Amino acid sequence: MISIKLNPKSEKFIQLFLIIITYIMIVLRFLLNEKGRVSPDSIRYMRQSEIFPIIDNTTAPLGYPLFIKFFTYFGIDDFWSSKLIGILVYTFLLFFAYKKRFFFKELLIASALFSFVSIFSFTMAEALTFPFVILLFYIANQILNNKISTKSGIFYLSFILILLINIRYSALFLCLGTVFFGLINYKKFYWKSFVISGIIGVGFYGLYKVLFIDYFNENYINTFLEIGLKPTSQLLTELFQGLATTFDPFIHIADPNGGIINYGIYGIGVLTIIAMVFLFIKTKLSETEKFILIISLVSIVCSYFIQYVYSVNAIDYRLLAPFSIGIWLVFFGKLFQIFDSLTYSIAFLSLMTGFVFTWLSKGDYLENRSVISEYLEKEKLKNETLKFYIKDEIKLDEVQVAELISTVNPKIYVTFDPRDTLQKKVLTKHKVESKIRIKKNNYQ
Repeated sequence: MISIKLNPKSEKFIQLFLIIITYIMIVLRFLLNEKGRVSPDSIRYMRQSEIFPIIDNTTAPLGYPLFIKFFTYFGIDDFWSSKLIGILVYTFLLFFAYKKRFFFKELLIASALFSFVSIFSFTMAEALTFPFVILLFYIANQILNNKISTKSGIFYLSFILILLINIRYSALFLCLGTVFFGLINYKKFYWKSFVISGIIGVGFYGLYKVLFIDYFNENYINTFLEIGLKPTSQLLTELFQGLATTFDPFIHIADPNGGIINYGIYGIGVLTIIAMVFLFIKTKLSETEKFILIISLVSIVCSYFIQYVYSVNAIDYRLLAPFSIGIWLVFFGKLFQIFDSLTYSIAFLSLMTGFVFTWLSKGDYLENRSVISEYLEKEKLKNETLKFYIKDEIKLDEVQVAELISTVNPKIYVTFDPRDTLQKKVLTKHKVESKIRIKKNNYQ
């Protein structure tokens, strides 16, 4: 068995070097993207932050938009605030793990994986879940090692689960996983802490649904709840692809056009999953590791089955990120036991692969931002509430223009009604690109 053990001074140097490179890659990931790593959901997040306390979006909780809003009070716009959040999240993860000596080396490597670098650089809520997921693991560790009382454990776990629900509704799955962990460990001294806190989390979501979602959007259920959206054959295919890319430590996005390269991407992911299963079965797991794996797996299973009744995007690395990070931590912990410091090479290889991918598919956000800013100012639309007509949301080139505009003026709504295009404040891809040239790429 090959392993490398570094002396403490050399290992600290490697860790510091890895941290610096990861910071650089997070920044490059959104600067070398033609629209700054935003998506249609990002438009809603930034708009919600901009217009708050007006509520026009209940498809996502208020937690992430309010964090963006907070940083705008320091003179930073909504787009740059979202990027600052990603960088601060990464900083907090390492600082907390180091101070508490809780999965620090494992988190250092996991955070450097290209998929997580992509999350930190994305204007999406998943990155903000990471600190609270790690806090959830830490409090569970304290409970399992009998370092805090049952009452304190229930309070802290419940509080963290509630915070997570206020960032991502899918945190409800973590609540269910917490209850499940408590139930399968019935009669152990800690079981009540997990069952009660999980039930409190589920109960909070119920209240949130009635008091907030239904109040501002009485058609929420009719809009998003629909049985039989996709056939099982399609969902299983998407599950395989999602898991294979999520657990590929190097490339987390398959080529949408297909091709032989996808066999390599999926193959590495499948091999990684097999290695994980083998190590988790063959090695002794601590109670904390069992908790992390169980609630992560329950959450992934729930993410699959919710698709039968709820309209969500296909499972991918982003949706699974709050649930996959714990599995990566346990996996890297096992690899450290076998390969010691050689495990750091995975992080460096992932960053290297990520840099090549980012460079080959590079755009120029700063240049495009400058162009779109000049256009909006010239048209006197920079501070106006806008609409952007899209004929087909699946066509990425149409959506990309709206996404880019939202990074400068987040008060933009997407419309699918052709009649709206007659209005001056309703933009279209043709209207914008007939006056300016936006540099694009087709890979990100």
